[in-house]
Amino acid sequence: MLPAWTDRFLQWFTPYKDRRMLTLLALGFSSGLPAPLVFSNLSIWLRDVGVSRTDIGLFALAATPYAINFLWAPLVDRMRIPWFSARFGRRRGWALFTQCLLMLAIGLLALTDPAESLLLMAMAVLFVTFISATQDIVIDAYRIEVLEPHQYGSGSAAAIWGWHLGGTLIGGAGGLYLAAFFGWHAAYLLLAGGVLIGITAVLMSPEPNRAPPAETLAEEQRALAVLDRWAGLPDKQRRLLGWLYVTLLAPLMEFTRRQGWLLILIFIFVFKLGDALLGRMSGVFYRELGFSLTQIADVAKIYGLSANLIGIVIGGVLVARIGLLKALFLAGLATAATNLTYSWLAMSGQSYWVFVTAVASDNFTTGLVTVALVAYLSSLCNSAYTATQYALLASLANLARIWFSASSGWMVDSLDGDWTIFFVYCAVIALIGLPLLLVIMKYYPQPPQPPQAVVAKVDPQAIDVVSQPVK
Repeated sequence: MLPAWTDRFLQWFTPYKDRRMLTLLALGFSSGLPAPLVFSNLSIWLRDVGVSRTDIGLFALAATPYAINFLWAPLVDRMRIPWFSARFGRRRGWALFTQCLLMLAIGLLALTDPAESLLLMAMAVLFVTFISATQDIVIDAYRIEVLEPHQYGSGSAAAIWGWHLGGTLIGGAGGLYLAAFFGWHAAYLLLAGGVLIGITAVLMSPEPNRAPPAETLAEEQRALAVLDRWAGLPDKQRRLLGWLYVTLLAPLMEFTRRQGWLLILIFIFVFKLGDALLGRMSGVFYRELGFSLTQIADVAKIYGLSANLIGIVIGGVLVARIGLLKALFLAGLATAATNLTYSWLAMSGQSYWVFVTAVASDNFTTGLVTVALVAYLSSLCNSAYTATQYALLASLANLARIWFSASSGWMVDSLDGDWTIFFVYCAVIALIGLPLLLVIMKYYPQPPQPPQAVVAKVDPQAIDVVSQPVK
């Protein structure tokens, strides 16, 4: 028989036993797989063929779809994909549709050559990021709708675990090993098949069935009733206006009626600026220190992944034990501190064990902060507009990460390649969001949203009928 303290300790991990966590793990895998193909590994590929650091930094702009996918997220919430939606449901249909396209997009990227045309490669990367960003909309919405609010911490941890298995281990480390032995083109082509794991997860999983809050549906019905009284408008125009309101305006209007909404958006935008700079140039930094592709794979991907996965699990436990905002603050502070370990590595030179220490500590705190942030964003979403609102919030965070990281190469060049000072700047910038978080913790300690558990008294099918786009 286990001691009492051991039993209590194991109870902390009980939420991970839910079968839905396995589904979220596989979907996270599919979501993470494309990331190194357009970020870290792509930067190494470009550097190996002689592309300048400034141009490598500018390639971050091709990842802009991750930052603006909220623009088409309302279509994912409301539109039906022919055959896919009818056969598999709203969320599963969209997921399968995007995953099939993602396999095609990665395959096309594998056929490009940066030595011949950077523009053609940039267009291929843009295609991958657009489809991948659309897949993320669906997967995030599925995760939020299939779980209860108290499961968001463990659900986020499971999804992020899967993301790193797909992105860091298979796409990242596996991609580097494949590139070392078979070349970059073959590596990318083989990794395109990894999307099949996500497809299998979708086929074996149920469609979420969560009713939107009654208050939200009633508000939509009141707005649509006003349109019905506009007798001077033809029926098709009234239907079009109703669809535009429910699809585009209602999700934004609902969010802006909450207390502290603007402060929350600013916090989300600035919170991970430091990580944005560090992450984009880390691969270039490792290569310039003299580490080989296999060394980078061993340390940055294998050791780093192990530390990150531990951080993710502990992050889920922290969210459950001390609450979302406290966990987010502690994780953010720890992340800023571990950014300084890269300055230590820059001063130490090609020191293998300093490399291991820096990467492992940074990845551990990154796991903590990512779980807390994803759970917090999930808690802010109204279940009537899950895809739209989560995409808006996540895109806001990605906007800073992607656009700000485009200047990372220029910053290193402007410092004459002084990586030590560069990483000090990263640590300082990572602290910017913490004062805002303290204000949120004091004045808006609870997620400002309508109750998720309310069972809708208004038939959601009535909204769907009114809001169908005009054909």
